[in-house]
Amino acid sequence: MAVAHTQAEYRVQFNEKKRRLEALLTPFAAPALDCFESAAEHYRMRAEFRVWHEGDDLYYVMFNSDTKEKYRVEQLPAANRLINQLMPAILDYVRDKPNLRQRLFQVDFLTTTTNEAVISLLYHRQLDDQWQSEIAVMRNEFQKFGHIDFIGRARKQKIVCEREAVTETLHIDGRPYYFEHIENSFTQPNATVNQRMISWAKEVAKNSQRDLLELYCGNGNFSIPLAESFRRVFGTEISRTSVQSAQHNIALNQVENVRIERLAAEDCSAIIQGGELPGRLKDLELNTYDFGTVLVDPPRAGLDQDTVAMVSQFDHIIYISCNPETLAENLSTLQKTHQIERAAFFDQFPFTPHIEAGVYLTRK
Repeated sequence: MAVAHTQAEYRVQFNEKKRRLEALLTPFAAPALDCFESAAEHYRMRAEFRVWHEGDDLYYVMFNSDTKEKYRVEQLPAANRLINQLMPAILDYVRDKPNLRQRLFQVDFLTTTTNEAVISLLYHRQLDDQWQSEIAVMRNEFQKFGHIDFIGRARKQKIVCEREAVTETLHIDGRPYYFEHIENSFTQPNATVNQRMISWAKEVAKNSQRDLLELYCGNGNFSIPLAESFRRVFGTEISRTSVQSAQHNIALNQVENVRIERLAAEDCSAIIQGGELPGRLKDLELNTYDFGTVLVDPPRAGLDQDTVAMVSQFDHIIYISCNPETLAENLSTLQKTHQIERAAFFDQFPFTPHIEAGVYLTRK
């Protein structure tokens, strides 16, 4: 069940995950970990719940990861306070409104630290003009909670009521940065720990006179704050939505030395090795960049061997990992050319097995 945890319980799980990460990094002569804790509660900016209908009642359910059994959820301590406010309010509002309630099977929340939210209502039926009229009234009612918007989703149907994104404010080393987070796109779920991750990456990068290449850059989460530490930044990302959002965020933060383009990490590796640019990027002039550092934040599968080989050509590597097992696999190759100068544990996901790690490597 979704239960609250004490600070003592948090400390136990934190130390256990720290030991696991230390054991994985020991073969690579890693220094002592820089450790960044999370709050024990109210740290998640995103959450999603199935909706269960039982006679006149309806309620949220989640599923046990081991048994797959469903259990009722009234509140979610891991979610931020805004989500916990909105959870009962949504069900109370739609309960006696057939056109909003009928065949509603899931509610997704995307929020910010500044009381913005996009709430997605998912249905097993097509949504009509009456639904749009009623959701507009509901949106007006919900402004008492903050800047709240709604999206309706059904098979081959998406209806946006005003906005499909929120704007998050992250404070990095005393400066605010603004990021558009789009519904149904990847964003870091733990805003506080994410700020510490970015600050750590800036600290290890220091003030470089050279350029930064970033792979898997998402919506510019690292690229934009790190821009002041480098002459220029070139980031690549495969998701078209994330690239468009990143370009929006570059303008939003008035950063002029960052360029982000849609390009798979493998394709970028091939281009760095001398392959041809796609026609849409002919103006890129990669030969004018002086890349001294590469930052990678890959998916759980880690880096493929071609990308590892490309990354190993850089003097400095910042590797952010959501899977320390695949990080260790990649380090078994990278240790031939590089050594770990700094290592970090970021507890993005308290009370789960997931570990977020960072390593900073320099050429031997």
